[in-house]
Amino acid sequence: MAQSPVSDKKNDSPRQLLAADEPGPFQVLNPLADSPILLVCDHASCRFPRSLGDMGLDPFARRCHLAVDIGAGALTEKLAASLGVTAVLAQYSRLVMDCNRQLMDPGAYLQFGDGILVPGNRNLHQSDKDLRAEALYWPYHKAVDKQVQRLRNIGPAPAFIAVHSFTPVMNGEARPWEMGVLWDTDTRLRDIFLEGFTAEGYLVGDNEPYSGKAPQDFTIDHHAEAIGLPHIGIEIRQDLIDDAAGVDVVADVMHEIIESIPDKINQTGAGDNGKRASFHDRG
Repeated sequence: MAQSPVSDKKNDSPRQLLAADEPGPFQVLNPLADSPILLVCDHASCRFPRSLGDMGLDPFARRCHLAVDIGAGALTEKLAASLGVTAVLAQYSRLVMDCNRQLMDPGAYLQFGDGILVPGNRNLHQSDKDLRAEALYWPYHKAVDKQVQRLRNIGPAPAFIAVHSFTPVMNGEARPWEMGVLWDTDTRLRDIFLEGFTAEGYLVGDNEPYSGKAPQDFTIDHHAEAIGLPHIGIEIRQDLIDDAAGVDVVADVMHEIIESIPDKINQTGAGDNGKRASFHDRG
């Protein structure tokens, strides 16, 4: 039987979201890498803080695509390891706190989606929202910002790549795309990924199944677009990366594409300090 969701009485809310023995709000892989690439994964985990119980959700709902971008965390970890680049991954479920939404967006504390109710997010007081934001949201974004600034200080502007995954069926509608390339005003990485995925035979969505122009894409807008970093959001259909073998296949494809980015960006003269760099000459 599911535990009771967190009480919506203000004085019954947890005073501390995370216990001292629980994982922190984010994980940084290769924090000292100097390659001009930064991977981020906003929805890498389906973990819930113990203080929130199961938020009134059954085991399926706590692990479905609303709770986590299935396969995206494992793929990001694989790419960080194979490329030797820095990655920042959020460590708690998007149903607790969606780090890819503005705090005023109702989707930051999702109450309903794809036929699933989230009782633990109903009737939240502002103090409940503030507690989650202070414990999870801002520490994650500060960690991302720290890595952006570090990489900018040691070399050319890093390429900012947000890794996500999408469900093959949403609200009863099948999605035919296998890969999605999400962009807004910057087409430098769009062209590289569209060409790379298409060359491998994937059916690629250009701003599908979501658009990079949508206001919900907070992480890229906040950390990359505002300061002119080359940036892209990559969406992989979840049935392609829902096991280790699938992650390996897609990681190999993305490895080759990402490895080519510094040289291809350099050909366009991009970089905030005019320096040229590639994976081959940065050690």
